Parts: sequence; structure tokens; C-alpha cells
Amino acid sequence: MDQRVYSGSPWEEKVAYCRARRVGDLVFVAGTTATGDDGAVVGPGDLFRQCEFVLEKIARALAKCGASMADVVRTRTFVTDLSRFEEFARAHRAAFQGVDPVATCVEVKALVRPDLLVEIEVDAVVPPPAPVFTDQG
Repeated sequence: MDQRVYSGSPWEEKVAYCRARRVGDLVFVAGTTATGDDGAVVGPGDLFRQCEFVLEKIARALAKCGASMADVVRTRTFVTDLSRFEEFARAHRAAFQGVDPVATCVEVKALVRPDLLVEIEVDAVVPPPAPVFTDQG
């Protein structure tokens, strides 16, 4: 299986990438920012809200690939101000408590737009379907 999911973002065509890609049992979601369908930033100045929105977008991309947040095994987060780590941590914990993926969070100088505070990417492993047993007799 090789499936690509596109969100319609103008960046996908401009840069030549997809929002998410499933290859076999593996799902990779590209770096995702708090940009709404209308191109506006969701939660300007609010790192927690931007993280929440990004994780919601990631959940939708995973679902299109037959995965869920429970299947996430790794997150990579890029924030523009690491002194606000607790805001990120609160949103990450709400999305992944009990899943506990391996996680990285680093500070970067800037993202693609100055009003974006966070970018998150995830990797997931989709468990194989449970075997179906039929009564043979």
C-alpha cells in the first residue's frame, strides 16, 4: 500500500509534498502548522491553541490513512520560543497521554510565517487487522 493524502494547502504543490503518506503499516504526517483552510493562522500568539489545532489537523490526516492518534509512535515538534514549553507540553499530553510516543521538541529561529509558533510532525504504525475466524463446520 502506498497512499498519499493532500490537504489542499498551496504549499503542497509549491514544495511538492503531501500532508500524509501511508506506506504499508507506516504513516508519516508532514510538518503541520496552525493554518486554517482559509489561510489564516488559528490562535495567533497562543502557543497552546496552535498546538491543539495542529494536533487536530494531524488526527484528521491520520484518519484518512486508516490510523489514529493512538497509533503514533514518534512526534517531532518545532517551537519558536522554548521558554513556552509548558504550553506545548499541555497540548501534547492531552493528545497522547497513555499513548506516550517518543517525542522531540526543539526551538527553531523561525517557521514559514512569523505568526506561526509551532510545527509538529508525527510517525505512526497501523496495527494489522485482527484475523477473522470462520466456523468451518
